[in-house]
Amino acid sequence: MLPGWTMNNNTGCHDDHTLDKYLFPFVYSIVMMISIPINCISLYASCIQVRKKNELAVYIFSLSLADLLYSSILPLWIDYAWHGDDWRLPALLCQIFAFLTYMNFYTSTAFLACISLDRYLALVHPLKFQYLRTRRFSLIVSIVIWLLESIFNSVILVNKEVFNDPCNFTNHTLCYDNYPLERWQANINLFRICSGYLVPLIIIVFCYHKIYQVVRCNQATVDEEKKKVKKLIVNITVSFIVCFTPYHVVLLIRSIKEPSTSDPHLLLLMYKVYRITQALTSLNCIADPILYCFVSETARTEIVNLLRCCLCLGKCGEDQVRGHALSSSATRNTALITYRSSCETQTVKIS
Repeated sequence: MLPGWTMNNNTGCHDDHTLDKYLFPFVYSIVMMISIPINCISLYASCIQVRKKNELAVYIFSLSLADLLYSSILPLWIDYAWHGDDWRLPALLCQIFAFLTYMNFYTSTAFLACISLDRYLALVHPLKFQYLRTRRFSLIVSIVIWLLESIFNSVILVNKEVFNDPCNFTNHTLCYDNYPLERWQANINLFRICSGYLVPLIIIVFCYHKIYQVVRCNQATVDEEKKKVKKLIVNITVSFIVCFTPYHVVLLIRSIKEPSTSDPHLLLLMYKVYRITQALTSLNCIADPILYCFVSETARTEIVNLLRCCLCLGKCGEDQVRGHALSSSATRNTALITYRSSCETQTVKIS
């Protein structure tokens, strides 16, 4: 912490975190409701394709897994934001969930880059680098990415991640995203910006630019297909930029300014803008399966088959229940007829 930030009375600022209290529960709840089911479907569809030795499906499976893991820990961040950014759980849990959040966050950008590279090799160099487009190679790359991200983000597990809020008079405890940033946090953020954002962005823009050039110049591709490819490439690139660029631009400004800035109002303003952009990044969990899985014809076929199977099971279940009800009704009617016949027989004998 910087001098002058140790006591709230000296800062001249106050933040009750009202924005976070309503913004994050709203955004994260919507993301959870949409992201979890569609990423589960994406996992199923990509898993089927992996079994068929589709190397692209390995990256899509890993991407869906990262998005699903991120979405599954959002309830804890909702609780954190709802209580005014006040961490009320053990400090160790803050470290673990911050580690999982950032690991899954940057594995997503890495797998997005892998998908674009795979498509680049398949369309721009279809006869070259065949050994880079095998299921075995994709599995190795995916495992390496998970391991590297775990190592890079392990620093969160060995450092203090809970801090007293310098602009709150109720002694709130912030988890990981504190302000002002300390020097070691700023250095880690600069590394993340370069390796986790700029490198994947350059790869994605380069690959899809080359892919579009090839498709545009291909005489065998009809104009309608060219328009579809162009639209998909634009949507993928814009989605990546919209979800990740605002967050990393603000993070870059914070990492450069905050360690040497003592103006509490400027620090508080940057922190609020940063939190808004942080909420925006979660929308990527919805965009990924839609853009990368559901647009694939083979994936759509597997999803349709899954839905048909579920509908058939539900219909069979309803038929079984209906049949059981009809059978029970028939049994009761038979018993009633037998009882009535028995009574009539006894009446005749008495007569």
